[in-house]
Amino acid sequence: MHFSRIPLSVFTRRRALQVSASSLLLAAAPPAAAADASPVDRGGVREGEVRFPAILKSNEAGERDADGPLPDDQRVGFAVVALGRLSIEQILPAFAQSKKAKLAALVSGSPAKLKVLGRQYGLGDDQLFTYDEFEKLAAVDEVRVIYIVLPNALHKEFVLRSAALGKHVLCEKPMATNSLDAEAMVGACKEKNVKLMIAYRCRYQPHHKELMRRVQGKEYGSVKLIEAVNAQNQGDPSQWRLRQTLSGGGSLPDIGLYCLNAARATLGEEPAEIQAAISSTPDDPRFREVEESVVWTMRFPSGALAALSTSYGAHRASRMAVHMDEASLILDHAFPYKGQRLSLVRALDGLETETVIDVPAKDQFALEIDHMADCVVNNRSPATPGEEGLRDMRLMAAIYRAAESGARLKL
Repeated sequence: MHFSRIPLSVFTRRRALQVSASSLLLAAAPPAAAADASPVDRGGVREGEVRFPAILKSNEAGERDADGPLPDDQRVGFAVVALGRLSIEQILPAFAQSKKAKLAALVSGSPAKLKVLGRQYGLGDDQLFTYDEFEKLAAVDEVRVIYIVLPNALHKEFVLRSAALGKHVLCEKPMATNSLDAEAMVGACKEKNVKLMIAYRCRYQPHHKELMRRVQGKEYGSVKLIEAVNAQNQGDPSQWRLRQTLSGGGSLPDIGLYCLNAARATLGEEPAEIQAAISSTPDDPRFREVEESVVWTMRFPSGALAALSTSYGAHRASRMAVHMDEASLILDHAFPYKGQRLSLVRALDGLETETVIDVPAKDQFALEIDHMADCVVNNRSPATPGEEGLRDMRLMAAIYRAAESGARLKL
């Protein structure tokens, strides 16, 4: 189009608006071939995955290629045993976020729950079992891993029954109610040549992994102090977690265990000494059988000290801090299912600064399930095997002994 053909007298604002926008774009558009010259957003198939080249400059935060999910017939099938709050609200929904695992069976003492959840998750009647039918899982080839989510005192029985079926086992923490049972669980799985993983979900959580990486990489010098607290206010005194025979203890094995395991994992060392104190509110019906609050300190061979605390009677608190020569790493909301925030505190140009470390949040349960699936497919040992759970069982027993004696306990 040539504007010279339009008389100036009639080239008003209204007339200009009548000029075809498409004709102007056509006049300025490059040839069709040139539009397809850059494939930056189209990506391509490489090694069986659809991948995209980077589109940001090198001074921007790095982008990671997203690994696609495995096809359904290549995913590892899991049977989830026990349909309590944790299973229904966290574990079962996590399979939708999983890339390597799938839900293949449910086991429960409640036929009503089995019927409802089986329908919700697309399972047939031949994938639903009561506890009395547990051994029928042996004939379900699609089930390769059994995830035990029962009360602590029942872990040993069902881990041994799972191993006898030749199935790999993912077991909730704490591993057992005492170290002798934990030893038996490790031994049974070794004898049957099946994998045993303890579900320390935080060990697979991205913020915790980044914290461990920076600390063990000594980016800010040696660790001097570790602080961690995990507390919540328990309610109904009749719940199983407040029954010694079912739980094996109170706040320490349930939520204090997160502090214990995180301190060991972050530092990459085992403690050499422990001191501890326990306190429970007199006449509180919640604490007739189990402890309310525990505070303990650990000295590590490197000289690092850890001050850890837990409570069933305090307002919710969840935080971890690692103090080093040159900086501190602070992990807020350290142990809940979501909401983690990792920050670096240090001096820059003479000023104290806090920098939030941007870590992508992901479903902790999906990550741990996928890790177990990957170990099964590739015949690898889990990052948190039964031996890891056994170490914590022995350390918690030492914490109880130290609190009872009031003395510093050498390990």
